Amino acid sequence: MLKSSAVEVIVQPYLTVGELARAAGVAASAVRFYETHGLLTSERTAGNQRRFREPDVCRTKVIRVAQRVGLSIAEIKTMFHELPADPAVADWERLTERLMAEADDRIRQLRSVLDDIASGEPLCELQPAAT
Repeated sequence: MLKSSAVEVIVQPYLTVGELARAAGVAASAVRFYETHGLLTSERTAGNQRRFREPDVCRTKVIRVAQRVGLSIAEIKTMFHELPADPAVADWERLTERLMAEADDRIRQLRSVLDDIASGEPLCELQPAAT
């Protein structure tokens, strides 16, 4: 009987820009843009090619949702900086709740604008919204 002395090596899968983009449903240019603005971090190969980790797929999807809610890149960056280095499920759940609250707030603000528009007052006579 032969004994195997092979050592199990756990390799973290690395994704190219294109692979990350496909997995997250965004353009490769978006991945590069997010990295340029500090929302994603890549490692470089010996040939200077970007490589991302599997969790970056989720992070990229969250970026897209946050953008659709209306958050700026700076706001998304702040939101990510508040996450621990290795976010747990509970951390992502809190972030989800924060995005939902932000979306609800923006919906309320837009409804207020619609009410102003539908008030019958000429637009040039409406009072500016308080900020």
